[in-house]
Amino acid sequence: MGRGVWMIALVLVVSLRAAGAEPASPLDDKQVLGMRLFNQSCRVCHTKPQLTSSIYGPELSQISAGGQDAVMREVISNGTPRMPGFKYHFEPVQIEAIVAYLKTIPAASAPAGK
Repeated sequence: MGRGVWMIALVLVVSLRAAGAEPASPLDDKQVLGMRLFNQSCRVCHTKPQLTSSIYGPELSQISAGGQDAVMREVISNGTPRMPGFKYHFEPVQIEAIVAYLKTIPAASAPAGK
């Protein structure tokens, strides 16, 4: 029976790959760095709440700050009245990496009925 399960799993993996289920373009090194920095310093406030946690800032995506890289860099660097700036925490290359990562996040779709 164990052999049959392995065969089914193998067939599923091959089928998914053939159907193009793998990501079209994986993240490059800069985007991976940005994802790591985002997860360490931004995710706590800028992701959809889980269970009882609350979201402090907007969910971020490629259309945040109007999709403008320069505005994203400015907000990350200098902050807003409700968000601290990170220009003393991150190097400019790290801020660029976060922006590059944000540009890979699709915008959340609006809830049905709105």
